[in-house]
Amino acid sequence: MAGRRTVIIGAGVVGAALADELSARGWTDITVVDQGDLPVTGGSSSHAPGLVFQASGSKVLTEMARYTVEKFVSLQHEGQSCFLQVGGLEVATTPERLAELHRRHGWLTSWGVEAEVVDADRCVELHSLVDRDQVLGGLWCPTDGLAKALWAVEAQIERAKGRGVKFLARHEVTDIRVEDDKVVGVVTDHGELPADIVVSCAGIWGPKVAALVGLDLPLTPLAHQLAVTGSIPEVAGQTDEAIRPILRHQEHGLYYRDNFDGLTIGYYHHEPMPISAYDIRAVDETEEMPSVLEFTPEDFEPAWAETQALLPATNDTKVEEGINGLFSFTTDGMPLLGESREVKGFWVAEAVWVTHSAGVGRAMAEWLANGHCETFDIHECDVNRFEDYQIAPAYVLERDCQNFREVYDILHPLQPMDSPRNVRLSPFFSREEELDAFFLPANGWERPHWYGANAGLVERYDIPTPNDWAARYWDPIVGAEAKATREGVAMYDMTALKRINVTGPGAVDFLQRLCTNDVDKSVGAVVYTLLLGADGGIRSDITVARLGNHHYQVGANGALDIDWFERHLPEDGTVQVTDITPGTCCIGLWGPKARDVLAGITDADMTNDGLKYFRAKSLTIGNVPVTAWRLSYVGELGWEIYTTADLGQRLWDTLWEAGQEHGIIAAGRGAFNSLRLEKGYRSFGGDMTNEHDPYEAGLGFAVKLDKGDFIGRDALIARKERQTRTLACLTIDSTEDVVLGKEPVFADGKPVGYVTSAAYGYTIEKGIAYAWLPLEVAEVGTELEIGYFDKRVRAVVTAEPLFDPKMTRLRG
Repeated sequence: MAGRRTVIIGAGVVGAALADELSARGWTDITVVDQGDLPVTGGSSSHAPGLVFQASGSKVLTEMARYTVEKFVSLQHEGQSCFLQVGGLEVATTPERLAELHRRHGWLTSWGVEAEVVDADRCVELHSLVDRDQVLGGLWCPTDGLAKALWAVEAQIERAKGRGVKFLARHEVTDIRVEDDKVVGVVTDHGELPADIVVSCAGIWGPKVAALVGLDLPLTPLAHQLAVTGSIPEVAGQTDEAIRPILRHQEHGLYYRDNFDGLTIGYYHHEPMPISAYDIRAVDETEEMPSVLEFTPEDFEPAWAETQALLPATNDTKVEEGINGLFSFTTDGMPLLGESREVKGFWVAEAVWVTHSAGVGRAMAEWLANGHCETFDIHECDVNRFEDYQIAPAYVLERDCQNFREVYDILHPLQPMDSPRNVRLSPFFSREEELDAFFLPANGWERPHWYGANAGLVERYDIPTPNDWAARYWDPIVGAEAKATREGVAMYDMTALKRINVTGPGAVDFLQRLCTNDVDKSVGAVVYTLLLGADGGIRSDITVARLGNHHYQVGANGALDIDWFERHLPEDGTVQVTDITPGTCCIGLWGPKARDVLAGITDADMTNDGLKYFRAKSLTIGNVPVTAWRLSYVGELGWEIYTTADLGQRLWDTLWEAGQEHGIIAAGRGAFNSLRLEKGYRSFGGDMTNEHDPYEAGLGFAVKLDKGDFIGRDALIARKERQTRTLACLTIDSTEDVVLGKEPVFADGKPVGYVTSAAYGYTIEKGIAYAWLPLEVAEVGTELEIGYFDKRVRAVVTAEPLFDPKMTRLRG
């Protein structure tokens, strides 16, 4: 790989970092092109204020920010560090924001970054310009600070040049040549550069570059206000660029950094100012940067008023200058990394801010050099994670603008987007509306979280009320539906799950190569299995049903599973992979009375002998042809029942009518999540990710090492021998102290891990939290604490599964 001809488009903080990291790994034939000068290219890096706050609810973003801090501290520019480690302070002026700062402190603790929540006096001690009467407290992270972005760019360029990397300034990319769906060259206004690999690090021009190979990049450049004050008398004469911490006043969308004896102020609470990548002018001979638009003082007026209230010393100065600087926003707030699905060799590293730039450079270098990323779990950043509707231009624009508005908002983990809604509707939607469903979106599908029609059930059960934060997007109906499922029978809309057909004479060998479990079973067998990367890390967990000799149906997690399958298809055309999700639907019929519901509406033998656990067969329910899989994610007798979308409503009505005499209910995702945690069922993306292997995740039963080779097998065997952590089940006795996920776990007062999934278990009448822990503290009976906002919640490591450990309910 080191000899492959590589062209990086863009020499800002991302392109420079990638060139540095890739050349450090022995890659020699690298050319970096940029339409601007070096190191001031005219892109976002050239005007970025450089504030690096590491706190994020995303583990990978915090880890990338931490790596950026560590690297920039070590980088030198003319004998000075490229990072001013002045610390970061986020202040709260309302009780709600102070509570949010405690939550953010929990994230930092979970991800291993030192921080503390401090009182108002300490805030003033740390930042002398803050008005003591305005703040209630703050979040202090001493390793945050100011990245000297242009210094870092230049330092990394010089290191890469020393290893033979070529940098070509004033080279505008006009085309990317593709032959047989592979990149072969980059065309510039100075000629063509042959290439085996092309990486777009073009930032705000990213969509324009990606379009050259037909890739729709869900990225919108938006203008963000940045103002610079004159000298502030209270700090007049300050000769150091920055001595006070970088400061956030998120309640009003503001941040601040020292600028010698003045301040630089960033502002987000103005209306979004989007611009098309095609409307951003190219670099020319003028002094003006293309990424800088004219300042609009009227939009900044609220920011200046709030600034003068929080920092009274600014009343004695004024805004001297400002810009509306362009930055990249995406539909989910995450970067866009990875290789195009359609064009081999075309990669992107886009929508990356200075904060995460060095981390992204390392991730991309590892990915290119080794075929996978070793340091970070980057599935949240993969450019192929989107469904087709999520890259539609109108959707991208609306979501990117909303993410700009919400960049500093307090967002609940379950908080849905306001718009667009009702994008994808299952065939059951009208029936669910009739039952007064409360919907939350999942992969664009409107999915019921609970049903108002079940309010009467609440009187039957004693449903405890959780704390205020956990009670958002919750109703006691959730608990009633969970209990009713355990006692009777319920219908769950499972349409939002991804469904894939794998067919053709090569299907068996193809899936055997990808899956950890043995899927070469008899027709009708259903197998739970994992997909691994070459490093033995979990790529996904899937359920595979063999419906014919050359026909499998796969229950998957999302678009990345389709991407993984397609990347590994044999070139001889013996396997076809088809996403059947839009044309199909699924109802989970679960509970001890599930078999009673089907008794009168199908002639098929649905007894234990007629359809055993983890088997599937085709049958007719009423006059609806279906495929029934005998499995249950809630730990009860029942089936996942699939049919085509056109027959979905008829299937719902048939089951609903037949179930009336058995007390059938429709139940939502809230109950589902509680029930699946009582059974200890893992969820990919939450409980385990690319960084975890099956054994430490408690999924060793889904690995058959003796079935033959599969992707990741050798690496997994090696990892098995050096396990140091595990996914453990914790229970919480307090009915109020329900946690939600991402909270830190403490042993003897020291942070040792973090929570993944959590809910209240209405059957076992305890709170449940799954957490990654070191083996030495994960023994059953160990007492631990979970950091939840500003309190510690007692938890105990408990043997799993918590419900029906002998599987009698599922197999009954």
